Amino acid sequence: MTEVVEREVTLKELKTMMAEFARERDWDQFHSPRNLLLAMVGEVGELSEIFQWKGEVPRGLPGWKDEEKQHLGEELSDVLLYLVRLADICGIDLGKAALRKLELNAKKYPVKLCKGSSRKHTQISSSEADCNESDGKEDPNKQ
Repeated sequence: MTEVVEREVTLKELKTMMAEFARERDWDQFHSPRNLLLAMVGEVGELSEIFQWKGEVPRGLPGWKDEEKQHLGEELSDVLLYLVRLADICGIDLGKAALRKLELNAKKYPVKLCKGSSRKHTQISSSEADCNESDGKEDPNKQ
């Protein structure tokens, strides 16, 4: 396994490192898509527990101890690593898929119609006039 250093890392590097990690331990036999998905869901649960009783948490996590932020980073990493491994096992180029999804979302949620609005894409077509009239802002009086 490659030594961890303080630098930027790509999805491709993470994919390679995860494959090597699993191969060295003879874990490929356990890394079916289903097993990886269920393991990732478990990690999402652990991530959720960190926020469970904190209410709304502002950006930057002000007031959080360094240990809490480190724990959060570890749980986020667990989710990311399982996601990268799952994509690899399924033959999905995660970077390309993410870029494609961003493009699709840009079409689904055009700035002109959605800026400042939390509406789902299914609500946009029925409320385009409301969005346009309020410069993209939702009318709080409309239901």
